[in-house]
Amino acid sequence: MTAYETDIRSIAALKQQHGSAWDAIDPESVARMRAQNRFRTGLEIAQYTADIMRRDMAEYDADSSVYTQSLGVWHGFIGQQKLISIKKHLKSTNKRYLYLSGWMVAALRSEFGPLPDQSMHEKTAVPALIEELYTFLRQADARELDLLFTKLDAARLAGDETAVEFIQSQIDNYETHVVPIIADIDAGFGNPEATYLLAKKMIEAGACAIQIENQVSDEKQCGHQDGKVTVPHEDFLAKINAVRYAFLELGIDNGIIVARTDSLGAGLTQKIAVSHEPGDLGDQYNAFLDVEEIGEGDLSDGDVVIRREGRLLRPKRLASNLYQFRRGTGEARCVLDCITSLQHGADLLWIETEKPHVAQIAGMVDQIRKEIPNAKLVYNNSPSFNWTLNFRQQAYDALVEEGADVSAYDRADLMNVAYDDTELARLADEKIRSFQKDGSARAGIFHHLITLPTYHTAALSTDDLAKGYFGDEGMLAYVKGVQRREIREGIATVKHQNMAGSDIGDNHKEYFAGDAALKAGGKDNTMNQFG
Repeated sequence: MTAYETDIRSIAALKQQHGSAWDAIDPESVARMRAQNRFRTGLEIAQYTADIMRRDMAEYDADSSVYTQSLGVWHGFIGQQKLISIKKHLKSTNKRYLYLSGWMVAALRSEFGPLPDQSMHEKTAVPALIEELYTFLRQADARELDLLFTKLDAARLAGDETAVEFIQSQIDNYETHVVPIIADIDAGFGNPEATYLLAKKMIEAGACAIQIENQVSDEKQCGHQDGKVTVPHEDFLAKINAVRYAFLELGIDNGIIVARTDSLGAGLTQKIAVSHEPGDLGDQYNAFLDVEEIGEGDLSDGDVVIRREGRLLRPKRLASNLYQFRRGTGEARCVLDCITSLQHGADLLWIETEKPHVAQIAGMVDQIRKEIPNAKLVYNNSPSFNWTLNFRQQAYDALVEEGADVSAYDRADLMNVAYDDTELARLADEKIRSFQKDGSARAGIFHHLITLPTYHTAALSTDDLAKGYFGDEGMLAYVKGVQRREIREGIATVKHQNMAGSDIGDNHKEYFAGDAALKAGGKDNTMNQFG
């Protein structure tokens, strides 16, 4: 017996207990409403999606070709339409997630207006967006099931038992739009207690995976900007522990923590780490500092010194009161960060790089896997990279290494449109196309995401429409560029009233008021023009 049938029977029995007072209650209508509201709380969603991610991680460990993907979204509607598109074109949401980008929260969701990615936005905006995303995904379920229920009623009315059986099987085996969200908590928005409190709100909203970075919270910078400042490992591990405690308190025992290191591009630290004995984590962190050896007579008032192997070393302190690391230590610091995070409670890694280069990422992962054989990455396929230029340069370098003639190309000018139809450009595009597959096979990338793609697509599509509508095309710009494409490509938003829930509301009105219901979807509804 399916859940749908079980609900009908249980409500019918309950109705019988209440006698005539419940005469207006239809058990199948209740079963339909329950099916349309499968997830009643954010914690139910967090547990359901955590189970999905853990299963996917285990499958990736067994076969690196089954990596996962997501696109960053900044509004519930955008997330909803992404999942609707995935189900329409790819038939399943399997291995496809959502990413919640702190960058886009700052740029698009703050009451202060557009802000840089520096943890200046309201931290409550993060759990609010998680809740909004899942509200829209659940509404997508409700809408799609409502269409199936309408078809089921029509098939019953027509006496088509084959159609009834087929539609009922679609209802019974319905795949939800609810998928895991990897949610960005930045550097934790304060001390570990602040991190714990925010993590709880995010989990209660439905987040099963929280990504946290090792930057100083009050100096946080976008991963692709200069001026990044990291914290000693003990500070970062306290925040990882804070997130784990939040998961455990709320009963999501298999919640996922993604530990991000910005050390590759971060040349500064705010603190000298506490070291208790040679070779401990604090000592290893301090070993990367840019220092100068001094004698006791060289000390000045206010100097900070560290002692190593009998020598006095003075870390170079900047006017900002920050300390700098030695140049060329970024990769080694990343490797240490990653090993340390995995050994102290993190589940997945995020290495923020300055370019998309499989060999570079793999070089670090190989070192990490000497200590943690199943280490896996979440990797940012960032719009901050110039993908065309990077991969054309990689293709150029590969051709040089093969001894090919590259005299027709200027490596410094490979973005030039004149190269678009060349063999080098085709080779580069193929490398871009296979980057995710290659990165997962060679560099341990379990999850590929694009942080802020829908920021760019919203701007691009709006530019296309505005250019034509306010120009010579007028209304044709909308009809040809938007509505005609929606109709012919089966984009559900062409029936925007239905997408916004009008038909669901009509059916509810009928449940509640029967024949007396005043419904919006009659013959005069202009949505009927779209079939």
